[in-house]
Amino acid sequence: MALFDLSLDELKNYLPPRQEPSDFDEFWGATLAEARSFPLGASYEAVDFGLQTLEAFDVTFNGYAGQPVKGWLLLPRKRPEPLACVVQYIGYGGGRGFPLDWLEWASLGYANLVMDTRGQGGAWLKSDTPDLEQGGAQPQHPGFMTRGILSPQTYYYRRLITDAVRAVDAAGAHPEVDARRIVLTGRSQGGGLALIAAALAQKAVKATMPNVPFLCAYRRATEVSDALPYHEISNYCKVNRDKVDRVFSTLAYFDGVNFAARSRAPAFFSVGLMDEICPPSTVFAAYNHYAGPKQIEVYHFNQHEGGETYQLIAQVEYLSSLWASTGESR
Repeated sequence: MALFDLSLDELKNYLPPRQEPSDFDEFWGATLAEARSFPLGASYEAVDFGLQTLEAFDVTFNGYAGQPVKGWLLLPRKRPEPLACVVQYIGYGGGRGFPLDWLEWASLGYANLVMDTRGQGGAWLKSDTPDLEQGGAQPQHPGFMTRGILSPQTYYYRRLITDAVRAVDAAGAHPEVDARRIVLTGRSQGGGLALIAAALAQKAVKATMPNVPFLCAYRRATEVSDALPYHEISNYCKVNRDKVDRVFSTLAYFDGVNFAARSRAPAFFSVGLMDEICPPSTVFAAYNHYAGPKQIEVYHFNQHEGGETYQLIAQVEYLSSLWASTGESR
């Protein structure tokens, strides 16, 4: 794929107006208050996958509407004090898989909580968390972009975003985690969740690192690219011509651009300039509106894979600089 979106100079200055509902903050305040009216119920059961230098725990906590959400917690076996924790969210269609799928951050000396993705897990890594709001729907193949899309109350991402915030709570509740040093990350859908949860849980979040983030500038995404998953929305609107306004009215409650304008934690983004799945203008829309300290790594010739290991190395360096600037050890 060649360059198809705005030029890099245009992207750096791309600041589209935000389409924000008047009750945006009230909606999310009420949603999270309802979730927190249920006990967190976080549990961490040791599991043996043959790891020699890491410990793995099967995590369960209560997310949206008090419904159980699974995850993994990985810890270095040698840990003299509570650790900074990387909370990691998963890309579209995937689930938590196995602990062996998530070795990087714990091997680098961090605690790492990986949140399962309710109802997903049918496209690549498996999930163990059903979407109970869909009649106990077991993990399935996409799509999810239009599930309940005619109302913000019923939209699928209301549940997933709430789970993401409660995952931050679950990470901070573990005795081996330093709750003052929680960092969020993820790629694609996971990057969008890292961006959004940083706004909703910002008192608990030290930094966020969204890689090629999804869930940003939905209207723009559907108009400049016909790649999935945003194309699920386009197809829905193509058939339901009379519901287009309702669709984008709902999506405004879940747009990472609106959350970015509320975020204060330091942020380290990445973007691929040839990315059709999360077009670069949608990433820069969120980045340019981001209210906190921010940096972005640009991969000129890359698509949705973004920086991959190059970006992981850059993230490690970014966090090292962050700890040094605050006088903290990793």
